[in-house]
Amino acid sequence: MRFGILVLLNAALLFGESVAGVTWTAPDTWISKGPAAMRAATYTVQDAECVVYFFGQGQGGSVEANLARWSSQFTQSGMPAKAMIAKKTVHGLAVTTMDVSGAYAGIAGAGMAGAGMALAAPKPDYRMLAAIIENPGGNIFLKFTGPAKTVTANLRNFELLVASIHKE
Repeated sequence: MRFGILVLLNAALLFGESVAGVTWTAPDTWISKGPAAMRAATYTVQDAECVVYFFGQGQGGSVEANLARWSSQFTQSGMPAKAMIAKKTVHGLAVTTMDVSGAYAGIAGAGMAGAGMALAAPKPDYRMLAAIIENPGGNIFLKFTGPAKTVTANLRNFELLVASIHKE
């Protein structure tokens, strides 16, 4: 019986985490905080955070609406920040990525923007790497946000996380 449990635990570690029929593997240096409300996974990476959001099939807004909202949380020299957006296919899934940096004024308190929610005081020299995975079971949203130096140092790890995404 013990051997069977060990095999199952090792299989879970090998195949990573999953939601809505999609699996990924986080970098082993990232600290998992597990799932929480609306979060399929949360990872701390020094003084930054990478969150995997899943809201359900047909929920969470369009790819374009999310990219516009996320990039609007950044400014450069008092002007809206220019986000770099790219599209690619990862193991048969359409993925849109975004890279934006500047002064970050995310939502006050944790969570998503909504009616009546205020922006937080801007944090200078921040960066966000994001990816939206278009999945028939519901889109999956990844946001890696934190001080630019930390996010930049972990760019390759984020790219590996996105490259690991595949259908179960």
